[in-house]
Amino acid sequence: MQLEIKNMKENPVNALRRLGYSFQRQEGAEMSFVRPFGASGYPRFHMYVKMTGATMAINIHLDAKKETYGDDTRHHGEYENSGALAEEVRRLKIILE
Repeated sequence: MQLEIKNMKENPVNALRRLGYSFQRQEGAEMSFVRPFGASGYPRFHMYVKMTGATMAINIHLDAKKETYGDDTRHHGEYENSGALAEEVRRLKIILE
């Protein structure tokens, strides 16, 4: 799911840290953040953030469990605007906008 926060006045790392997210890594202009809500680190919200001027573009999904590897790679994520993911997006919008 994607959302855009315009007119960000705060550093995105600091803003998302206040909301419980941990910075993972940066690849080029894109930063990765996670917010686990299970003791094992899963399930967790996982987002990719890109800043363009003062606009923060967020691509967020819910990782239900760790990836599994074998003959094929499976990513156990939810991308739809429903359930826990929809609630998290509402929370982000209220606090960041």
